[in-house]
Amino acid sequence: MRWKLATGTALVLAAFAAGPASAAGDLNIYNWGDYTSPELIKKFSEVHDVKVTVTDFDSNDTALAKIRAGGHGFDIVVPSANYVPIWISEGLLLEARPDQMPNFKNVDPRWVDVAWDPGRHYTVPWQWGLTGIVVDTSLFKGEINTSAIFLDPPEELAGKINVAPEMNDVLFATIRYFGGSWCSTDKEMLKKVRDKLVEAKSKWLAMDYDIIEKFASRDYGAAYYWNGAAMRSREKNPDVRFGFPKEGYPLFMDSVAILKDAKNPENAKLFMDFIMEPENAAMISNFAKYANGIAGSEAFMSVELKTAPELNIPAEYEAAGEFLLACPPEVNEFYTRLWTDVNK
Repeated sequence: MRWKLATGTALVLAAFAAGPASAAGDLNIYNWGDYTSPELIKKFSEVHDVKVTVTDFDSNDTALAKIRAGGHGFDIVVPSANYVPIWISEGLLLEARPDQMPNFKNVDPRWVDVAWDPGRHYTVPWQWGLTGIVVDTSLFKGEINTSAIFLDPPEELAGKINVAPEMNDVLFATIRYFGGSWCSTDKEMLKKVRDKLVEAKSKWLAMDYDIIEKFASRDYGAAYYWNGAAMRSREKNPDVRFGFPKEGYPLFMDSVAILKDAKNPENAKLFMDFIMEPENAAMISNFAKYANGIAGSEAFMSVELKTAPELNIPAEYEAAGEFLLACPPEVNEFYTRLWTDVNK
């Protein structure tokens, strides 16, 4: 996840010192919009004499569809945890064995034997965070650590709410709001989820990926969105605060993977190893404002990032967080039909 702008544009950063003509090769990265540190790409280009092109996508589904279609030309993709098993099962990723790379020793132990890629044979950590509540407190002074902000909006915020158009994140929070568990097929509970979302949607202003400027201009009063974007919003609007839904909120990790049909697999492996260096991982976090999975990177992070309330989960809300993992195909199909109903 994931401060995302669906720009569809590409950022090209050449090997600055040597110039494109003498570059050792190319690297084409497919990543979430505005999620890649230009400073990081510049450093990698200069160190390895590689021309790097970064192309944006706006959702996991967009990225998956693009790669499935073929003819994409990308070497690296950055899917979320709940999508990585899909990429692996469909044979779309190279088993690059990052666990055997020199800098793998820097990966925080908690992010090594992960459910979506046990032992890290395919992926390395990029950034992680959570989806929660963003509120302009100049408009609303009440409790913000609850999904009621977007599911049962207070009068002060009705008509001023943006909800990230992400099926899994939204359904997760709503299911937990009703006391259910993720991947549940309890029809009675899921009917309540659907009805609640249909009712609540009439009180939302938008379902969009762009919130930072909208909070800066005070067009939005609240949002259900990612914590890194909430921090960036607060930097432009000091009244913005982030809430951790006490009913339950999804955690995410986006990871770097090499595509099976990559044209530049060796350069992609160099990049994988490069971002596992603590100083380089810190560049990623300092830019996009999310935590990463590399031990020792904190020493290179800004003070603002290390102390940001959006990135430091209060003890009383830690237990409410749960990783958003992939549901069985039949459950996902059911959720997709429910989501279609909500978006009619």
